[in-house]
Amino acid sequence: MSTELSLTRRAFLSTLSAPLLLSQTTPGPASSLWNGYEKRDFTLAGYPAYVVLPRLAAPGNPWFWRGRFPDYQPRPALGLLSKGFHLAYLDLPNIFGNPRSVAAWDEFYGYVVKTFALAPKVSLEGISRGGLFVYNWTAQHADKVNAIYCESPVCDMKSWPGGKGKGLGSPRDWQEALAAYHFTEAQMLAFQGNPIDEVAPLAARHIPILHVVSDRDQAVPAAENTGVFAERYRRAGGSIEVYRNTGMPDSLSGHHFPLNDPGGIVNFILAHTSGMERVAGTGLTPHGREYFQLRGGLRNAWRRFQAGGSARVVFLGGSITQMAGWRDLVSQQLTDRFPQTKFDFVNAGISSTGSTPGAFRLLRDVFSRGPVDLLFEEAAVNDSTNFFPPRDQVRGMEGIVRHARLLQPELDIVMLHFVDPDKMADLRAGRTPVVVASHERVAVHYAAPSIDLAREVTERIDAGEFTWDGDFKSLHPSPFGMGVYARAIERLFDAAWKQPPMIEGAVEPHPLPAPLDEQSYFRGRLVDIAEANGWRTDPDWTPRDQAGTRAGFVHVPMLIAETPGEQCRFAFEGTAVGIFVAAGPDAGTVEFQLDGGAWRKQNLFTTWSPTLHIPWAYVLDADLAPGQHELVMRVSADADPKSTGHAVRIAHLLVN
Repeated sequence: MSTELSLTRRAFLSTLSAPLLLSQTTPGPASSLWNGYEKRDFTLAGYPAYVVLPRLAAPGNPWFWRGRFPDYQPRPALGLLSKGFHLAYLDLPNIFGNPRSVAAWDEFYGYVVKTFALAPKVSLEGISRGGLFVYNWTAQHADKVNAIYCESPVCDMKSWPGGKGKGLGSPRDWQEALAAYHFTEAQMLAFQGNPIDEVAPLAARHIPILHVVSDRDQAVPAAENTGVFAERYRRAGGSIEVYRNTGMPDSLSGHHFPLNDPGGIVNFILAHTSGMERVAGTGLTPHGREYFQLRGGLRNAWRRFQAGGSARVVFLGGSITQMAGWRDLVSQQLTDRFPQTKFDFVNAGISSTGSTPGAFRLLRDVFSRGPVDLLFEEAAVNDSTNFFPPRDQVRGMEGIVRHARLLQPELDIVMLHFVDPDKMADLRAGRTPVVVASHERVAVHYAAPSIDLAREVTERIDAGEFTWDGDFKSLHPSPFGMGVYARAIERLFDAAWKQPPMIEGAVEPHPLPAPLDEQSYFRGRLVDIAEANGWRTDPDWTPRDQAGTRAGFVHVPMLIAETPGEQCRFAFEGTAVGIFVAAGPDAGTVEFQLDGGAWRKQNLFTTWSPTLHIPWAYVLDADLAPGQHELVMRVSADADPKSTGHAVRIAHLLVN
């Protein structure tokens, strides 16, 4: 191969006789905003440029320099701004990281370091073709770089825009690249100054590198770019992490995709910036991943809270919600974030209850005090430990989410999947817990944010960060465990609410798709026991034994029958009917008949009944035809062998 066709970058630079960009910098006296942060605009040799200022600069003024596409995937940059980094950008034309762009970067670097008193070493971001700018400049200035993060970077122009491998290529961009380098096609194909060729100076300085790629990328195939670069960089002694993003692509080519883990990117930069190492992991999960899914986001809640005035947040769930802990911490987070807002925080947790009772008590416990601006729902522990099958897990959770959105289309909802030992065992065996999969079906269908706390706790324990017995203690978490839950929710808030200019405006209704299951309990309601005919009503029921009770199921009216053969009737309109009982040590079996059909039985005695009059929602039939029906119930002579009696105690009738 001739010397002319095998130019390295340094040799190519030495052949250029035309002058490069000369400094002609004009600072802008006025500031603007970038995603809610102050931005200082200026021009360099006629090209727009800016530096975004953190609200509170970290010691030493660390900074993050983005190579191209400054408004694409801003979440890592925003995360670093929140940690005190400055953000820098020079808007060069589409010149593919050629020597002219490297010279312009030299001038920009010198100017911003001096003018803004920035640290002498910088971390870089290269998105797509931005990788050319980042790596071509670093090849000459490796001593000035802390770390490099790239998403789907171009590492070999033969692959893109050339399309000489398996990628789609771009004929127009290929011609522009040839013009930018003053090359013929033969010279470009022989050029040895692509990032894949310039790993040695970076490896010599041990620059840590993180690439996020997608195996679905057809424009800049990972194998031809990051794959070659990573193999050569490691062989040269460098360290590079390659994270394969699993998010569905946003483009037909698969080149753009939502980030799974912006927190991991932020931690990567922090960990490799002098003086910021101790901040890495603060408020973020370790080990490079996050556990929430934003989906439709929390824009409406932000708009309501930011506007001031009054706002209502409801926490619906079981004992982990009802007890003091994560709910109180999240309430304080919201109060601190929005001091201009007067919050009404509603504790709608009832111990031992999951999504099915939650769906039927939604009107009473969530909306009885008026409109709601943010709803938290957790039922993953009780839906599984109370042995609800997958169909009921979906019907209960969809009942809550769909009914809430029917009542208030603009309502933002967050679904939480808390941890218990059975879920940990499933995850360690490589299985997604059934209840988490069921609830995630609903979350995906209704674009509701969710947090998989079961997976987070399990993975962090397995990574040695803390222990179950010594730190988390139980499925009813210790204060430490409650803090883990609350910090996960706070990170969700950070991710959802870090772009104020993009989410200002009026609240908007969420789309309402067709139901996953037409028989889900989204028409569910509690019916007064006075509508049943027969049996006796105790207006202020309290147990005669020493078994425990739950709030809302003691000192309340209760429909009671204790003698086999006692019968009552209930006429209703709907597709499902059930009973909400207090099932204690003497809980019996109820026999029931619908519309004159065959008699069926439901044993009311539970695993927890020997020591607790546990609230339990039994849906006796969930697949009735729409219309009028009659339920007949009688006390059975049969009872669970462990029961001490035949009692049926009903706090509410259930109708869907």
